[in-house]
Amino acid sequence: MFSSRAKADFETEVRLISNVHHRNLIRLLGCSIKGAELLLVYEYMANGSLEIYLYGDKRGMLNWKQRFNIICGTARGLAYLHEQFHVCIIHRDIKSSNILLDDEFQMKIADFGLVRLLPEDQSHVSTKFAGTLQVKLLEFLS
Repeated sequence: MFSSRAKADFETEVRLISNVHHRNLIRLLGCSIKGAELLLVYEYMANGSLEIYLYGDKRGMLNWKQRFNIICGTARGLAYLHEQFHVCIIHRDIKSSNILLDDEFQMKIADFGLVRLLPEDQSHVSTKFAGTLQVKLLEFLS
């Protein structure tokens, strides 16, 4: 069975991603909380996560145009979450395994389980460390 924290994170992700629509954010198609598993069904992303192109079997296979488009798409998705959605959303877990690539290598941000909403009357928010520490941007650019 799953913890109450896992269920709360799951429900937060479902509520949030169901209401957020942008070309650089993954689309949620469905979900299930039956039995001992929590299941999210996202749109199919044929090329998997960026992680396999940076650190896995397909390392070094992205050309500079694809890399540039992934970087710009990620920035556009985050800008939408921070500035264009009706509330400011802080993702808190941006990493290569949460950047998914479709059949044309167009990227979409996924995994909204650790998001926090920025209260309207605040310009910043302090939170505990969240997500996975992954500092390998230089490898992506090399």
